[in-house]
Amino acid sequence: MALNQALSGINAAQDQLNIISNNIANAGTVGFKGSTGQFAEVYAVTGLNLSSVTVGSGAELTGVAQQFSQGDLETTNGSLDMALSGNGFFIVNNGSGNQYTRDGAFHENAAGNVVTADGAYLQVYPPTTAGGFNTSTLTNLQLNTAQSAATATSTITVSSNLPAGATVPTTTPFNPSDPTTYNDASTLTVYDSQGGSHAATVYYVKTGNNTWNANLYIDGNSAGTSAMTFSSAGALTTPANGNLTFTPVQPTNGATFPAAMTLNVTNTTQFGTAYAPGTINQNGYQAGVLENVTIGNDGIVTAIYSNNQTSQLGQIAVANFANLQGLQQIGNNRWAATQSSGTAVLGTASVGQFGNIEQGQLETSNTSDTTAQLVNMIQAQQDYQANSQMLGTVNSLSQTLFQAVSRG
Repeated sequence: MALNQALSGINAAQDQLNIISNNIANAGTVGFKGSTGQFAEVYAVTGLNLSSVTVGSGAELTGVAQQFSQGDLETTNGSLDMALSGNGFFIVNNGSGNQYTRDGAFHENAAGNVVTADGAYLQVYPPTTAGGFNTSTLTNLQLNTAQSAATATSTITVSSNLPAGATVPTTTPFNPSDPTTYNDASTLTVYDSQGGSHAATVYYVKTGNNTWNANLYIDGNSAGTSAMTFSSAGALTTPANGNLTFTPVQPTNGATFPAAMTLNVTNTTQFGTAYAPGTINQNGYQAGVLENVTIGNDGIVTAIYSNNQTSQLGQIAVANFANLQGLQQIGNNRWAATQSSGTAVLGTASVGQFGNIEQGQLETSNTSDTTAQLVNMIQAQQDYQANSQMLGTVNSLSQTLFQAVSRG
């Protein structure tokens, strides 16, 4: 029996060394979770037949427990590198179903999808047209590699001060080429439906006490004239809603302007100070290309374009399980759900049981500090050597017994 006991001890030590070796081999693997061996004594008889003098038959490996402790976070500054700080798993799909990982080293493939090193697709909740995200379904995260569409200018917002002491021009009629026919002017750039830029100028002409005309010209073409009236205190009274309406001449390049263009002068005043153009804004913009992607702690993925526009591409879905030990390791730093693990509980980062998503960081292996592993290796090595010595001792005793029997 001693031979079998010693042999089982050697096998157990070998199993322990295999586990430790795997932990050390993956010390540099992103998102790796180490394991520990679970061992139990073995009896050659059932529990009903055990007595106070029964000796065990050795040891055996009964399980390998995964250690899901948090690994350290390492900064990479990669825009698609991400780490979970806290509970949860990223969800990826390789075409045959969802799998789960702590490895956040993602990249963009040729089709614009965000994928793992071996091509599994990162799963997100898609955005809705009404804002927010549809948390009832998952889809691949797809970066908008095409340009952000252009938008034509429909509204210009001006916050200026027109001088109350200005005089009515004596030269008439108004002519944008003759500065004596108007009092002040502000210039800006507006955009057509294709994102083409056009020079626009608002000319202000005082027509009487507290009354002014605003003349809008785009590319030298008149878009019309609208009147403004101010109170004795210098506040705008007409139009009541602050909106002046103009009809721009359509461009000749095949693009279009809106049929009506609004000049909002709600915050325009008429005080006794000099003319101040203040701020001028408009809501059109050129087409833009994708420049960057930001990922919030809540997993919301936002595309940033060269035209200063942004769009939300999705919210990264995360998962957790009732029994992490029930997850099945399937390689490539991933796990699959099993009946033992329970059904995946889906959610979003920074909410409830789920941790934060950290962009530009990766979670290192939780065995990256190999000191503890080396200590365990020494202990397993000593166990192996001790059991080997026991085999030698039993063999020596057996030889002595055989020699004694042969002499008899």
